[in-house]
Amino acid sequence: MPTIFKRHGFRFLFYSNEGFEPCHAHVIGQGGEAKFWIPSCRLAWSYNLNANQLKQILGIIKENKQMFEEKWDEYFHRRTN
Repeated sequence: MPTIFKRHGFRFLFYSNEGFEPCHAHVIGQGGEAKFWIPSCRLAWSYNLNANQLKQILGIIKENKQMFEEKWDEYFHRRTN
């Protein structure tokens, strides 16, 4: 589980066996977990996180979208043109 970074009590990561899926990030912390699709910045699913927490997470993802995509491509050895 490569950690991308930690912020506001959340750990942003991806699972090393999910490189076949489109770019996304898992977020774990404050008693819950969620998965966000990065290119569209959309919530895939969440567990035990409230609307305010999800809004905060989404803001962090939007602010760091390019970095998430770069880390994903770097880890899974994908090239962007």
